[in-house]
Amino acid sequence: MHQALRAWLALALVCAAAWAWAQPPALMLAETYRPGLPLADYWISEKLDGVRARWDGHRLVSCGGYTISAPGWFTRGWPDQPLDGELWLGRGCFDEVSGLVRRAMPDDAAWRSLRYMVFERPGEPGPFIERALGLQRLARQVRWPQLQAVSQQAIAGREALKRLLAEVVREGGEGLMLHRADAAYVTGRSRTLLKLKPV
Repeated sequence: MHQALRAWLALALVCAAAWAWAQPPALMLAETYRPGLPLADYWISEKLDGVRARWDGHRLVSCGGYTISAPGWFTRGWPDQPLDGELWLGRGCFDEVSGLVRRAMPDDAAWRSLRYMVFERPGEPGPFIERALGLQRLARQVRWPQLQAVSQQAIAGREALKRLLAEVVREGGEGLMLHRADAAYVTGRSRTLLKLKPV
């Protein structure tokens, strides 16, 4: 009994040390949308209510820098280049995703329904429009249902933006993301990446 308790305490200390030394990845972070922008300069996508995760080419890492214990099959065949996206089950399922990715031992059956919705290629040169098109090509090449590129679209103006937001929210979505088409990838808060949610 004492040996089992000592082994459990040792494992707990190792886990605590790993969590304490976790280094958050440098990510691009969104500012809040303010009316008056030239919307023709932006590409629009749905704001997914999942758990953000960075693929560093070998493992999935949370915003806090902790390794996410995904089943081996989930990331098999993924590229060795960094990707940024959301682990997502669907609209309104944030709590379920959050609980799933926090487990030290992955629930293999539950991960079958999870998707990694990729919206960025950190560190990749060129404007966002090229990176987004590159992600679409990458997802087609990988041909793995759990790895999907987030759909991006251009819109005509403010009224079209309002209609799209209303449609997404009506169907249970959280809001929209606006990414400036000619923007380079930068880390930290950026006015080239904006989030829009209902007031």
